[in-house]
Amino acid sequence: MASSHGAGEFTPEDFARLGSGVVFEGGVLVFHAENIEIEDDVYVGHQTILKGYHKNRMIIGAGTWIGQQCFFHSAGGLTIGKRVGIGPGVRILTSSHALEDTATPILDAPLRFAPVIIHDGADVGVSAVILPGVTIGAGAQIGAGAVVAADIPAWAVALGVPARVVRVRR
Repeated sequence: MASSHGAGEFTPEDFARLGSGVVFEGGVLVFHAENIEIEDDVYVGHQTILKGYHKNRMIIGAGTWIGQQCFFHSAGGLTIGKRVGIGPGVRILTSSHALEDTATPILDAPLRFAPVIIHDGADVGVSAVILPGVTIGAGAQIGAGAVVAADIPAWAVALGVPARVVRVRR
């Protein structure tokens, strides 16, 4: 059977940077590790997919905890700060298809890239989805199952579909 992206297998030497104390649980897949930087003491849970891209970077800050079965796609660039908690099943996307041309099937439409930035100390709840171009401020909390389509300010608590700020922690 043919494979277009490889098997997701990796060695520490494959990464642009791999800090000390990083834990990869069983079943983690990594693509384009040469464009992924992981700082010290990061935990990556079982069956998570770190889908680097042939351009742009995925940067994961020190002390970050990533739950099992997450999917991070960094085509548009992905920066996760220090001591960020990311619950199981979280999806982070940095690209989407342009939808203006209705004569073209969406699958064939050009890709648009937009970075995602999650600042230090934020927390993303179980099964949340972070869409392209979103910035999540320091210390913000994203509720379980939320779909984040717009920026969330620092220290805010955001819930729902689409995610809305319901209060500020400070």
